[in-house]
Amino acid sequence: MTSRHEGAITQSGTVHGLGGIGKSTLALHYAHRHRGDYTLIWWINAASSDEIETSLTGLTHTLVPGWATAADRGAQVAWAMQWLAWNPGWLLVYDNVEDPYDLAPYTGALHQGHHLATSRRTTGWPDNVPTLTLGNLAPDDATILLCRLVFKNTAPTPRQQADARALTADLGHFPLAIRQAGAYLAQNRGVSLDAYRRRLSTKLSKSAHGVDAERTIARIWNVTFHTLEEESSLAVEVLHTAAWLAPDDIPHTLLTPSSAEPDDIAEAIGTLAAYSMVTDTDSGLSIHRMVQTVLRTTQDTIGTHSERQLQGRDRAELNVLRHLTPLPGQDSTTNNQWDSLTPHLVTLAATTPPGRHNTLLADAYATAATRLHQQGHTARTIPLFEAILAEREQVLGGAHPHTLTNRNNLAAAFLSAGDLERAIPLYEATLAQREQVLGDTHPHTLISRNNLAGAYESAGDLERAIPLYEATLAQREQVLGDTHPDTLTSRHNLAYAYQTAGDLKRAIPLHQTALAQREQVLGDTHPHTLSSRNNLAGAYLAGGDLERAIPLYEATLTQSEQALGDTHLYTLSSRNNLAGAYLAGGDLERAIPLYEATLAQREQVLGDTHPDTLTSRNDLAYARKVAEAAQQRSTAGSTTAADPQQPSTAD
Repeated sequence: MTSRHEGAITQSGTVHGLGGIGKSTLALHYAHRHRGDYTLIWWINAASSDEIETSLTGLTHTLVPGWATAADRGAQVAWAMQWLAWNPGWLLVYDNVEDPYDLAPYTGALHQGHHLATSRRTTGWPDNVPTLTLGNLAPDDATILLCRLVFKNTAPTPRQQADARALTADLGHFPLAIRQAGAYLAQNRGVSLDAYRRRLSTKLSKSAHGVDAERTIARIWNVTFHTLEEESSLAVEVLHTAAWLAPDDIPHTLLTPSSAEPDDIAEAIGTLAAYSMVTDTDSGLSIHRMVQTVLRTTQDTIGTHSERQLQGRDRAELNVLRHLTPLPGQDSTTNNQWDSLTPHLVTLAATTPPGRHNTLLADAYATAATRLHQQGHTARTIPLFEAILAEREQVLGGAHPHTLTNRNNLAAAFLSAGDLERAIPLYEATLAQREQVLGDTHPHTLISRNNLAGAYESAGDLERAIPLYEATLAQREQVLGDTHPDTLTSRHNLAYAYQTAGDLKRAIPLHQTALAQREQVLGDTHPHTLSSRNNLAGAYLAGGDLERAIPLYEATLTQSEQALGDTHLYTLSSRNNLAGAYLAGGDLERAIPLYEATLAQREQVLGDTHPDTLTSRNDLAYARKVAEAAQQRSTAGSTTAADPQQPSTAD
């Protein structure tokens, strides 16, 4: 706990609990209460890594709007990170964190302020991060909250207090349910607490966990919906449209039917906000995730969506596609348009009703997936590729080349997410179908064969990976030629698989050939050439040939710095590997400073808990231990010492 902030957080803190329990409200209350203690408070939608980046671009647009307008997304994120690294006294609130790992690049690299996260996740947080678990309200607190919502500044009678206590008990003392019921009763002053209880008709669950909580909320909303339909049918339309979009910062224009007037939409949104169904801000509308879940849940007895649900889905799809139309005077949709709409495309893809297809929307999914992949968020593309694949299978058939391409892309997304249990069978199925449809040596078939071998290698199954790499290389040499980039990739992959298996007699000559050909075909500083040079140096090092390993590592590092920049991931790996080679050669005077520099840069670029950062920290600790042992031997006049475990190197 810090000395400045009473009962607050340390450098990083997490509030977790059930959806609707009040995590975001608590974080907002903390930010409001301590707003005078911070130079800047920035709210971040942290449902995914790319949405975190989008929130950081918003910070850049706020602080330097003129420059940000012309800068690309990556530059905007980098500017925000640099500003936060240089300026002290800020608070970042990461709301609705789905994966704690997404925060590592920020909590690890930014130390000038405080980080506060809210999440439904109770596990997966670093040991040094304090956490606070929120549960349901105590009966007295629940009763007080409901009375405040319903009676405002008027003191309730003893009978009203008793009715409020009974109602909150029926609601399981669940904060979101109490807020929804209170909003309804505040809007309909003629309905008593007891009458509202009876209107719920079916006994509510006394528990607010899992599906019981959703059923409790759904029962409350059924009462609210009935009233809303009588008061504003447009409000109900807006709500059903918002159910299919990303929950945060939905522009009003994405919710507006083509026939509606802006003033009518504003009034409908105001009605929804009054009933606590949505939160309306200057930038857009936000809707609680549990509200969306209930609105999208099938309602009829045969498990299909209602007409109203599907109409809401139609409006959401139509409005998103309309906003992807190029702006007047432009030939294509801008990057900012794609960045702002990608979360909504991902949500639409993830919630596609069975049997539904929209070719234009699938094309938009494909573009969004390509952009996410280029931005380093391949795992985020899974729902997009799943939706594309379902659409292609339905429209084109399961064996169409476009369908096979999307099946391959989905497998690659699973692999990127570390989900080998789904990646490998999908790669296997795609390869079998491409062999049957396209032939054994078609370039796309060879891509599938190479990808499947890579998945086997990732799973540690070299017995299946190596023969498949060998077959792919032989076929690419025959079909594409000896120096085609794909052939060079196969040669590189096979050499590294040999090296991983400890077969240096086959790995080193193949690495040498791959490097020479990549230098000739791709150029001396192409990233693939640098990778080959790094791997050849690693093979030399594994074979104990330091005279060839160290100069090659040094050359690779120099070229990586020049071609890719001082903090590129390849450059950082090269720096760490060179330090390992120095250490293997007993040159601690060069190894330790290089390990220290690499660790500092990885902490800044990747975060404090990234696996590569942990590797650097471990390697530096080992090198210092070796240096300490050498110093002790020197002092004692000894010539022997224990040989601790060797440090790791990365490609």
